[in-house]
Amino acid sequence: MKYQIGDEILVLHSNEEGRVVEIMNDKMVMIEVRGVKFPAYMDQIDFPYFKRFSEKKVVEKKKEKVFVDNIPKEKPRPSETKVSDGVWLSFIPKFSLDEFNDEVVDLLKIHLINRTDKNYAFHYAQKFTNESDFELNTEILAFHDFYLHDISFATVNDSPSFHFDFSLLNPEKKKAPHFETSLKLKPKQVFQRIEEMKQKNEPTIPYKLFDVYPDKMDDDKFELTGLAAKGYKVYEANKIRQNLEPARTVVDLHMEKLSDNWKHMSNFEILSMQLDEFEKWYHLAVAHHQVSLIIIHGVGSGKLRDEIHDILKTRKEVKTFINQYDARFGYGATEIFFQY
Repeated sequence: MKYQIGDEILVLHSNEEGRVVEIMNDKMVMIEVRGVKFPAYMDQIDFPYFKRFSEKKVVEKKKEKVFVDNIPKEKPRPSETKVSDGVWLSFIPKFSLDEFNDEVVDLLKIHLINRTDKNYAFHYAQKFTNESDFELNTEILAFHDFYLHDISFATVNDSPSFHFDFSLLNPEKKKAPHFETSLKLKPKQVFQRIEEMKQKNEPTIPYKLFDVYPDKMDDDKFELTGLAAKGYKVYEANKIRQNLEPARTVVDLHMEKLSDNWKHMSNFEILSMQLDEFEKWYHLAVAHHQVSLIIIHGVGSGKLRDEIHDILKTRKEVKTFINQYDARFGYGATEIFFQY
């Protein structure tokens, strides 16, 4: 191994000096430069000794008296500002060699990266099937990264999810009091991202959590007195169900049922329209206190079915749901049973 923990190193592309703090695998190390830790491939760093010996020593010149009229005007130059591009969750695979000398991933090191000019407090929870496995309350400063913890790579098969509740360390009147966001890893996508990372020679797998901390939502307040006299429909809360659109017990999400002009749409647009339609009839079913609802999603690639199932796992009104063979729909439908 060329490097050991504690070795002083030189980052080739920036000419900055640092040190090795962790050996990740036979190609990559974790380094620390000016208090910031980040991974680097070994061909991106070198020992700093040649640079030190080859640098010309600066000889201090004898100071000369300078008059104000002779001082040259300094040319304006752009300030070295840091680029703000959001808050990210970054995964660093740690590799090892198996008995066949093949590279395998042992674990994922998880970092929160703040590339904004805001300081945040946050609550973090990592879950498996809605059960918390790791939780943390702490802070992250502007343009800093924060090491959270490691997860075993084998647990990716359990689709781990990562939940954050951010708030500003320095509250602002126009900004939201807090902001929740989450990420769920899907095994197939993670395996693809690791292969892409190796092909592109990249050190991490990043996922953006958000671009900009959101503004505060204005609460719309209405005076109900006299609204009915002005022509507005005002319903009593206990009779609201009488004024809802009728619900359905069976909803077909095939695109030919939803739109006549769908063949020019992209796969993303099609999926978005189908999920919007699902949400509409789901909420109507809950509002009408239906016992069950059948969603026809078809077989196909299974993308729509999987998205709907992921949503149902998070809904408290869902008692259970099942996707089994039915004489009417084959395997192309899911039946949802509600609890109130």
